[in-house]
Amino acid sequence: MRELDRIVKEIADEMRRRTDRGEVATYIPELACADQQAFGLAVVDTDGHIAAAGDSDTPFSIQSISKVFTLTLALGKVGDRLWQRVGREPSGSPFNSIVQLEFERGKPRNPFINAGAIAVTDTILSGHQPREVLGELLRFIQFLADDTSITIDEAVAASEQRTGFRNIALANYMKAFGVIENPADFTLGVYFHHCAIAMSCRQLAMAARFLAHSGRNPDTGLSVVSPERARRINAIMLMCGHYDGSGEFAYRVGLPGKSGVGGGILAIAPAKASIAVWSPGLDASGNSRLGRIALEMLTQRLGWSIFGV
Repeated sequence: MRELDRIVKEIADEMRRRTDRGEVATYIPELACADQQAFGLAVVDTDGHIAAAGDSDTPFSIQSISKVFTLTLALGKVGDRLWQRVGREPSGSPFNSIVQLEFERGKPRNPFINAGAIAVTDTILSGHQPREVLGELLRFIQFLADDTSITIDEAVAASEQRTGFRNIALANYMKAFGVIENPADFTLGVYFHHCAIAMSCRQLAMAARFLAHSGRNPDTGLSVVSPERARRINAIMLMCGHYDGSGEFAYRVGLPGKSGVGGGILAIAPAKASIAVWSPGLDASGNSRLGRIALEMLTQRLGWSIFGV
């Protein structure tokens, strides 16, 4: 057994025994149905070897992790013009805060808080029908993961649309400032659906390999994004990927990462591996409690922190 396989299995076994699992998200009713005892971990290294343990093949709602892929698409479409509509700074506020948006006159602080992701979604929607954009995004993720079975969980999307009043408020507020250009309900429809994409840890780790390989698909050697763009996406993930828990994640784990309230976390060890972990119980910041602890253990045992051993 490779050292990586052994470490991944040991961490999954340790997480299975823990009782401090956090609280499952309930504000999206479908997410409240998640199994709080579930835990999965998958690591894809530079050789293409997959080390996986626990519930690593169980699909879950990736929620805000989808924002990594929408950001990638938006930068591909409009380049640095995107930053005229969205900032690149940590928020220090809850992910669905409207107070900060009001203070900053409708320009979201970064692409990973809800307002910023809605603005990014509006960017990739421009000139297209919502169904076309969702199809493009889903095909992009399927291509990256080399897996056409990845789908949108329609029950989760419908649940978000029924209860997403704060996101509706954020979109309409930005519309008033001209940050949102398309009809707000079109943009929100795409946003709710891409947050409802369901993936397993194995699929998610595969889809993010390009961020660990200077923007290249390691299977084909072809460029997904430029090395510079991959570096910058990783930088934004490090600074902003965990809402107002981003500093704590950088301090504890030391890798670029993006969390979702479905309990998943995507993490990138540049030039080493892409990593996905899932445990539905969340901490006070809305990040997977055991997921963060597991990633901290992983980086400590492997010496993978970008800040050194």
